[in-house]
Amino acid sequence: MELKDFLDKVDNREMIVWGTEEYKFMANISQEAMKITCKLNNSYNTPEQIISLFSELTGRMIDENFGLFPPFYTDFGKNIKLGKNVFINSGCQFQDQGGIYIGDYSLIGPKTVLATLNHCFAPEDRGSLIPAPIRIGKCVWIGANVTIVPGITIGDNAIIGAGAVVTKDVPENTIYAGVPAKQIGII
Repeated sequence: MELKDFLDKVDNREMIVWGTEEYKFMANISQEAMKITCKLNNSYNTPEQIISLFSELTGRMIDENFGLFPPFYTDFGKNIKLGKNVFINSGCQFQDQGGIYIGDYSLIGPKTVLATLNHCFAPEDRGSLIPAPIRIGKCVWIGANVTIVPGITIGDNAIIGAGAVVTKDVPENTIYAGVPAKQIGII
């Protein structure tokens, strides 16, 4: 299996069935991601080295104005797409198999969790995975310790308050906070 074939499958939100060729392929890419994140997290890296390692992790060139404070964790890496001038603070965890898209000038607070996979509800299929992308617009500010579940879109200029759990789409120019996150303001 090629990476493009796997990404096409998850872009179509097709289930990744436990034990299949796709599942094994995903597990192999995860090993590569662990090697790269170990380099990123376990020694000092200059901003230029961080950009180089993140480019290797994602398989695409990262903007020269990208900022990251390690540690950073991901269990795949190849389905993260970043705009220009994105900043990711320390301790973030991206489960990106289903796709993570972050727009220009967005800020991701420390210890944010972006999860793009759900397990099947049926016990006999529990090991299988259902991908759904997370799309974060331009100029979004996500506070510390936020969790965003699969399939969520956050509109341009939105703010997500610290500690929120985002379970529904967030319109542009709004402020959301709480568990589950609810609109508390307009920008």
